[in-house]
Amino acid sequence: MNTDFKQAIRTYKRNPFSLVMRIMLILSIVFTVGALAFILIYILVNGIPHLTPSLFSFEYTSENVSMTPSIITTVMLVRAVLAISVPFGVLSAVYLVEYAPKGSKMVEIIRLTTETLSGIPSIVYGLFGTIFFVTYLGWRYSFLAGAMTLSIMVLPLVMRTTEEALLAVPDDWRQASFGLGAGRLRTVFKIVLPAAVPGILSGVILSIGRVVGETAALIYTLGTVAQIPKGLFSGGRTLALHMWVLSGEGLYTDQAYATAVVLIVLVVMINAVSSAVAKKIQKR
Repeated sequence: MNTDFKQAIRTYKRNPFSLVMRIMLILSIVFTVGALAFILIYILVNGIPHLTPSLFSFEYTSENVSMTPSIITTVMLVRAVLAISVPFGVLSAVYLVEYAPKGSKMVEIIRLTTETLSGIPSIVYGLFGTIFFVTYLGWRYSFLAGAMTLSIMVLPLVMRTTEEALLAVPDDWRQASFGLGAGRLRTVFKIVLPAAVPGILSGVILSIGRVVGETAALIYTLGTVAQIPKGLFSGGRTLALHMWVLSGEGLYTDQAYATAVVLIVLVVMINAVSSAVAKKIQKR
């Protein structure tokens, strides 16, 4: 009998609880992987046969529920949200970690607020967006209202992941930079931030996934018009919203499954590109 196996048996006899935890861990992994595989197979089986060239035409009509305007709107919205939320989130985290006084009450309040915002359901962000951006500011259902609402929604995620990435950078690196005569600003942007880029990009990837899959917050802000936004104050429809509308109407269920396939492929492609960029930066 293998020595490692004998050692494991002796360990489990001394502590049976560790065996129970190991079994629960294996079952959790099997359940998670099995559920993911079932969902993917179910969507692919029902969606791939209905992927036709007409679904990728540039014009949406009642006879041809094309998803191309929604794909373009999704990409545009992701770019706009990242352009707004990432600079604010990263710079806010830099201030909290590098500049704010240690043990400051204000820092504690900001972190508590950020964690609270992270747990708020997206439908609440949608209601806030429709009250403030759509109604109070008079932006109506528009691309700008949707982008601002989602930027507020993903900002806490970017802040928290960036903060954790900055905290993971060893203090010895900062002290070594100070010892060589570099100031705090140069140390932050030349030493700390480059080292924290992989962690920051992980938060960006999570934010992209949330933006691409969001529907509740966009129903009340972006609208559900099946067109490419003609400007900041024009409405549109993301790919997830397109799928939701088609499935809700009940007339285009097959096309909704096909849209789900494209949505999965789009998310995988975005995550793959982001991961490749993160690895390339990390090597440098």
